[in-house]
Amino acid sequence: MSAALVRISLWFAQILTLASLTQDEPMKTIYFAGAISGGRGDVALYREIIAAIEAAGHHVLAGAVAAEHVTASGEALDSCAIFDRDLGWIAAADLLVAEVSMPSTGVGYEIATARYRYGIPVICLYRPAHTARCTAMVAGDREIDLIEYSEVADLLPRLTSALAKYTAAPLGLPPR
Repeated sequence: MSAALVRISLWFAQILTLASLTQDEPMKTIYFAGAISGGRGDVALYREIIAAIEAAGHHVLAGAVAAEHVTASGEALDSCAIFDRDLGWIAAADLLVAEVSMPSTGVGYEIATARYRYGIPVICLYRPAHTARCTAMVAGDREIDLIEYSEVADLLPRLTSALAKYTAAPLGLPPR
């Protein structure tokens, strides 16, 4: 993807975000993060979570994380272009949802960027049986909503409830 296409993609994400602010419904733009280089075993899970978020009326920016054709080698796109695109998407998001069961440096970077660069609320999803423990950098951050789950059926109502906390707040989100 060329730099021009990345800029167009960022522009489109910003238009969608602005459009959501003018609607009466509580639609939010949500950046979804999940492992790519760390392993692609959870792609079907990511797609299911994203579908549930979209079914709740939100717009999801997920990039390659939910694409079945993307391997652990990543996208066929220049690293700088991916970085610029994804940071633009995070900046355009109202909320970041990250599945953190599969350790990933990139997901940690995205979480920190959302929290500390843009002041965007973060919800992390974690399956305790998947790894020995959730990283203390996520579990210890009192401002991250951490949802532990074992089955998707258990997760979805809890995620919907967590999302409602942000859509019910004045102007859709707690103050940044």
